[in-house]
Amino acid sequence: MQAPSERQPIDAVLLDMDGTILNSIRSAERIWSRWADRHGLNVDAFLPTIHGVQSIETIRRLNLPGIDPETEAAAITQAEIEDVEGIEAIAGADGFLAALPAAKWGIVTSAPRALALRRIEAAGLPVPPLLIAAEDVANSKPAPDCFQLAASQLGTTADRCLVVEDSVAGIASAESAGAAVLVVTATHHTPMDLRHAAILDYRDLMLERAVDGSLSIHHARVSFFLQAANGR
Repeated sequence: MQAPSERQPIDAVLLDMDGTILNSIRSAERIWSRWADRHGLNVDAFLPTIHGVQSIETIRRLNLPGIDPETEAAAITQAEIEDVEGIEAIAGADGFLAALPAAKWGIVTSAPRALALRRIEAAGLPVPPLLIAAEDVANSKPAPDCFQLAASQLGTTADRCLVVEDSVAGIASAESAGAAVLVVTATHHTPMDLRHAAILDYRDLMLERAVDGSLSIHHARVSFFLQAANGR
């Protein structure tokens, strides 16, 4: 792969979790299928709606009579914490995360913190230096709040970050925050209409580390230059 001519400086890399650094679809869909079946929903039609947003928002949108979304979402989360069978890292994600300079990256997820940490552990990936989870923001994806908060905690602004995402809600959130976007398509069953650079998995990227610790992340369409922690 030849490095492209467009080279964009960034201060940090912010990554979604589910579908972006790891694949938890089998676990999530097992649990949500049982829940949907108990509530008389069409499971096949319902499952595509669960990805990329908080569980409580998924349940609220259904407006089911006699259902307390907070109670149901808490039960779903506990079931997901207990069932991590089949969760695996997206190909190349472990090496990509290991290459990022310390204190220059974080995970930004719609999952609750306890579930996020459980899934990251199950996938064999490193605990991130920064984790923004569902309970950290009032407005979840597609609102920009989560990426704005993550950027602030890393000492920068979202428009100086590369966001790596996989879902429609997550991409919209990153766009609203003004971030550059790279889309991971490893878990996509059908093609998405993408305006952004996309990779199947992290093997589609070329990484170059300089002597000073800075990192260049090359894609066929664009490259990103991430300075070391002691630089800007």
